[in-house]
Amino acid sequence: MDFTGSSGGGSDHRQIEESKPLLGEMSATEGSKMGAARCRRPLLHCNGMRYKLLQEGDIQVCVIRHPRTFLSKILTSKFLRRWEPHHVTLADNSLASATAWGACVPQSLTLLAGSTAGTVCVSSKPTGYMENSISYSAIEDVQLLSWENAPKYCLQLTIPGGTVLLQAANSYLRDQWFHSLQWKKKIYKYKKVLSNPSRWEVVLKEIRTLVDMALNSPLQDDSIHQAPLEIVSKLLSENTNLTTQDHESIIVAIAPLLENNHPPPDLCEFFCKHCRERPRSMVVIEVFTPVVQRILKHNMDFGKCPRLRLFTQEYILALNELNAGMEVVKKFIHSMHGPTGQCPHPRVLPNLVAVCLAAIYSCYEEFINSRDNSPSLKEIRNGCQQQCDRKPNLPLRLLHTSPDLVSQEATLSESRLKSVIVTSNEIHVEVERNNTANQKMTANVGNDSEPNLIDCLMVSPTCSTMSIELSAQADRILGCYVEILKMLSDYDDWRPALASLLQPIPFPKEALAHEKFTKELKYVIQRFAEDPRQEVHSCLLSVRAGKDGWFQLYSPGGVACDDDGELFASMVRVCNNVHILMGSCYKTKKFLLSLAENKLGPCMLLALRGNQTMVEILCLMLEYNIIDNNDTQLQIISTLESTDVGKRMYEQLCDRQRELKELQRKGGPTRLTLPSKSTDADLARLLSSGSFGNLENLSLAFTNVTSACAEHLIKLPSLKQLNLWSTQFGDAGLRLLSEHLTMLQVLNLCETPVTDAGLLALSSMKSLCSLNMNSTKLSADTYEDLKAKLPNLKEVDVRYTEAW
Repeated sequence: MDFTGSSGGGSDHRQIEESKPLLGEMSATEGSKMGAARCRRPLLHCNGMRYKLLQEGDIQVCVIRHPRTFLSKILTSKFLRRWEPHHVTLADNSLASATAWGACVPQSLTLLAGSTAGTVCVSSKPTGYMENSISYSAIEDVQLLSWENAPKYCLQLTIPGGTVLLQAANSYLRDQWFHSLQWKKKIYKYKKVLSNPSRWEVVLKEIRTLVDMALNSPLQDDSIHQAPLEIVSKLLSENTNLTTQDHESIIVAIAPLLENNHPPPDLCEFFCKHCRERPRSMVVIEVFTPVVQRILKHNMDFGKCPRLRLFTQEYILALNELNAGMEVVKKFIHSMHGPTGQCPHPRVLPNLVAVCLAAIYSCYEEFINSRDNSPSLKEIRNGCQQQCDRKPNLPLRLLHTSPDLVSQEATLSESRLKSVIVTSNEIHVEVERNNTANQKMTANVGNDSEPNLIDCLMVSPTCSTMSIELSAQADRILGCYVEILKMLSDYDDWRPALASLLQPIPFPKEALAHEKFTKELKYVIQRFAEDPRQEVHSCLLSVRAGKDGWFQLYSPGGVACDDDGELFASMVRVCNNVHILMGSCYKTKKFLLSLAENKLGPCMLLALRGNQTMVEILCLMLEYNIIDNNDTQLQIISTLESTDVGKRMYEQLCDRQRELKELQRKGGPTRLTLPSKSTDADLARLLSSGSFGNLENLSLAFTNVTSACAEHLIKLPSLKQLNLWSTQFGDAGLRLLSEHLTMLQVLNLCETPVTDAGLLALSSMKSLCSLNMNSTKLSADTYEDLKAKLPNLKEVDVRYTEAW
């Protein structure tokens, strides 16, 4: 399908060629009608003049009654005629005056056609010739005065029983009054004729005549083309039993008027219905395409005319229903951009983005507005701040837990997960929530500020991320408009404005919790991150302090992050370069401090895997003294020394800062927390990079380590506390640990796949004083055996096991 032509002037010719399967749906009669409609073009008036439609104005009026007697002939002779100045209004159904005439107050009047004397009556009710308004239905004819020796610049209105003469100041005003009166009279007639249709073939003929009249009228006014459209719109709204063929015939008939005019709201609804019911109709392709093109190029505010946006949205969905699907939509988008590298129409991109945002919101609107007995996403987003009358409040456990918090969580007593199903007509959401509130979460409860957007969506790995399922139709709409956003991001000239429009994250929170949506939108964010222009990739950051941006949403730990941090690394690189290019040391340190507080674990994990950007970031953190804790600094140093590129950059850093070498000489860290999603290979690489003889506290909680890492753990002679919460560490690893780490005092096996076979081996670890076996396959017999063989055991958690 080729989209050709533009929607600017009335003389432009537009045509869209479709494949044979599409053309087969249009009969020869329909095709000929469309061709005839396209050939009807506005014609200039014979004298080449164009006029503005008059609504009111000052003019001289004289009424001549038809003479019946000799005396009446004398009184109506031209020598005894009396002219009255009136302020005449051209209403929708009649010609009326706002001037009061009588014998109350004599006043000399300067008339438009000459000077004479008269009397003015001070009255609110019109008097004189125009005491009663003249209905357009009573006007038999309107013509320019053609009498011999007739007054100059006069119009003649023929009414029953007489004639009304209107005299203007010049020939242009006379012609303007003439064409305005003719237009008002004809529109009034068509309104009456089409308000009570009898035969639709007659109605269709009248509509065509009405359209031709509007196209050929010398009046140049928006209302000239809008009036026929409003008449047709009212006709369609009052006659809902029309056939599809009648619908298409009417649309084809009014097509010439749509080339330079927006359809009125009611007509937009009719077009939307046609797009939904007959998306493959040639009317959609031939007639609606130039209309939508004009809307996108010239519309200034969809907020004032939302039905134009809805019509554009339905039209694009209709294109997507064609045989080629998104290829047709892609060609349409390209036709809106133009063949050059710079789109000549500045309103196209904002309008397209507005349509996309509204369409995406509509996919989740059913759920957003639903209010059932289950907690809504609004309540879930508010977390522990939202008070629920139906059941006790269950705060979400956040993902970006600090190392100290992970250690605290290892000893918490409440850790049972409960599942809640949230349903609506179109969406089913399953959310895993933890009924435990740690100290940090409790502190957040007392805070009256609105919960952070990304924090409310980031659920602990032990809690399954929320899964949203849309209906088939909503899923098609979502896929179509996310694909359009991806198309828009491919145009270099549109990318800066697109990034700016999307910077405040304009999507509903429900969409950000939807895995399919964030996965598809990732392409757009990747394009922003890869763009070398600062005005593009700077939009990845939040629009202001306290608000999250795409950088936070797609960082490891966010629900939108579905990789090992490659996109996050790209965003970190460009965001850090923004501050460096700005030459702001303060902003660079502030950015690094934000990373250290919220994303230090992901940064270290990526650096451990050899990501050069993250190696640079960790070196900058050490250079700017971002990290105060010695153990954390030592862990960063060990991470840098685990790869060749990190070792080289760290040596260069040590040449500039000798105190780092002094710190390393004191021995390795005493506490170590491996970032979430770390694997056995990551742990092995880290532990082999330096000295960990002083390590006493190791947290592997929420990582992907297995029993295979036990051979590295047994090389830590000083280890006293080990946190394996929610890992895949099993029986084989436990048996190996029990043989070598006899000095271990605290062990957390909560939510691990260990069984009695491995737990029985712990009986040789006589130093154990705290053991968490919550949610494991512990049996009652094994528990009793462990209590008997571990004399120092003081704290035990066996909830949600057979021994509970």
